[in-house]
Amino acid sequence: MTDNPCRVTQRHYDYVAQRTRGDDEFLRALKAEAEKAGIPKIWISPAQASLMQILLKLRGAKRVIEVGTLAGYSAIQMARALPADGLVTTIELEPRHADFAEAWVAKSDVKGKVKVLRGKGADVLKTLPANSADACFLDADKENYPVYLEQAVRICGKGGLVMADNAFAFGQLFAEVPDESGVHAVRRFNDVMAARKDIHGVIAPIGDGCWVGVIE
Repeated sequence: MTDNPCRVTQRHYDYVAQRTRGDDEFLRALKAEAEKAGIPKIWISPAQASLMQILLKLRGAKRVIEVGTLAGYSAIQMARALPADGLVTTIELEPRHADFAEAWVAKSDVKGKVKVLRGKGADVLKTLPANSADACFLDADKENYPVYLEQAVRICGKGGLVMADNAFAFGQLFAEVPDESGVHAVRRFNDVMAARKDIHGVIAPIGDGCWVGVIE
């Protein structure tokens, strides 16, 4: 057995997806309506949602902070992994996206377990108390990921779970001339995460790459 027994290919991603719990009728409808509303189709994959749900359950999380609500898909998925008194507080800059997410949360099975806060991620995070959450998920503008991370460490505290989307930089992590402006920011953030001594993290090769780390 070698340290690198296989190379992850699209066939592997497809294989995982076919053997992982997929979206239910409600989530499929949410995505369809979001697309009609002109909201970008950049939500996490169902397989990544399952991974995050499992991690939240293992952590015993009750309070989760999310930066980047979009249509509310990931917030609803995470809320489903929390106990009855759990809460996902999700932050969204774009009012139209926040309105859409709130409307769909209101008719979901996790009504009352998701709260949408409007504003810039960095500004809103500063208003949240230290050690007030169990986990944080970053899925917003990549340039500010390091700023969000610092706040996540403060808000979650020791033992907190940190997750961050798009570690594979929209599939262009190794592109010599990427056509996505956030690629360089993702590369810098990956180096920041790898260098931190207070976070034990790893990139899970699922979806577009998901950072998973525990604050030590």
